[in-house]
Amino acid sequence: VQLQASGGGLAQAGGSLRLSCAASQLHLDDYAIGWFRQAPGKEREFVARISWSGGLTYYADSVKGRFTISRDNAKNTVYLQMNSLKPEDTAVYYCAADRTTGPRIADIRTYDYWGQGTQVTVSS
Repeated sequence: VQLQASGGGLAQAGGSLRLSCAASQLHLDDYAIGWFRQAPGKEREFVARISWSGGLTYYADSVKGRFTISRDNAKNTVYLQMNSLKPEDTAVYYCAADRTTGPRIADIRTYDYWGQGTQVTVSS
């Protein structure tokens, strides 16, 4: 089972990027999908999550109003649209799949499968 995160790159502050999370050997519509990020020297932190149906979304306070998580189950892909980027958004971004519907959505231990990460760098 592999999750593939892509779409990272270099952006200027105030700019936008869209990340994608695709899966092989895994039907993403059976899973809630989360995005996390990890900056150098820091712990991996929760960014956003979307339920299997797409009907429920959750965001970290630091990205609320700027990032939007969505999914296209027909394409077996989840997206993270990142607008109004800030230098503090610089990190490696990971997507992860969770087969449960428990409350610990921000806990990395909740997630069963992880992608390899994609680098996002925001310049000031």
